[in-house]
Amino acid sequence: MVQNDAFRVLDRQECLRLLAKVPVGRVVYTRRALPAVLPVNFALGNDDAVLLCTSAGSDLVRAIDGVVVAFEGDEFDPVTRSGWSVVVTGRADVVTDPAEHGRLSRTGPASWMPARNEVFVRIASEMVTGRELGTR
Repeated sequence: MVQNDAFRVLDRQECLRLLAKVPVGRVVYTRRALPAVLPVNFALGNDDAVLLCTSAGSDLVRAIDGVVVAFEGDEFDPVTRSGWSVVVTGRADVVTDPAEHGRLSRTGPASWMPARNEVFVRIASEMVTGRELGTR
């Protein structure tokens, strides 16, 4: 990889700390063999997994349950031309354990969209990468 002094590579802990500061990110997945990106609100779990809440019958759940996806969050300031971007890559799974679902219903993210038969999706943080541009 070519070194660019404008960018600084972030370690895993710093990536997760920054990601926890923003309320919305983007799920990157495959839909009908094509790339798809969907903005969603989220939370980070105690195990550093990305947690989503959505409707059980949603197209998103059908597309990502049991497959590897990417999740990206960022924050940029166009005036100072600075910011950061973090990508979490890992397997997405619908939470099926009733006790875990109950816990997440109390403490996890709430969907910003009306959700019928809400389910929680956990994206494992198998690979976490990030870069910072300029200074914060």
